[in-house]
Amino acid sequence: MPSDSGVIPFREIKDNRGSLISIEEGRNIPFTIKRVYYIFNTNGDKPRGFHAHRELKQVLICMSGSCRVRMEDANGKRDYYLDNPATALYIGPGVWREMYEFAPNTVIVVLASELYDENDYIRDYETFFRVFIKRTVVSGGIAYDFLLRYSENKYEVQG
Repeated sequence: MPSDSGVIPFREIKDNRGSLISIEEGRNIPFTIKRVYYIFNTNGDKPRGFHAHRELKQVLICMSGSCRVRMEDANGKRDYYLDNPATALYIGPGVWREMYEFAPNTVIVVLASELYDENDYIRDYETFFRVFIKRTVVSGGIAYDFLLRYSENKYEVQG
């Protein structure tokens, strides 16, 4: 699973009138919420996302419908299926995301840790890979490429 990202289960209170979920900063949201927006009127065969953020943290909540989210970071790729407002998806900084297979009438609410800042986006996959995954070291005039893998609060060199 990508580091610093993953599923957040919300406590759902149910009775014969329906369900209620409370979203609380610091309790079930791991950051201060500075912006909220939503994605709707999606076209099922038109994927979205295809970017990473340098600093921004997000929580995605599928309020209705469903979609798939593929995330990638130095730990690899992981796919998630969002179809329940009682389960959210936390995406930390440095995680490439792609959203696809939107069901009709899907609504995704996004909680963000920062105000919109275009400079925080990495929209090119090769740039993302170079910034967050691949490292090059030059020693004795020779360039060595390697991958960093984040594990247990430290980076380890692979390959």
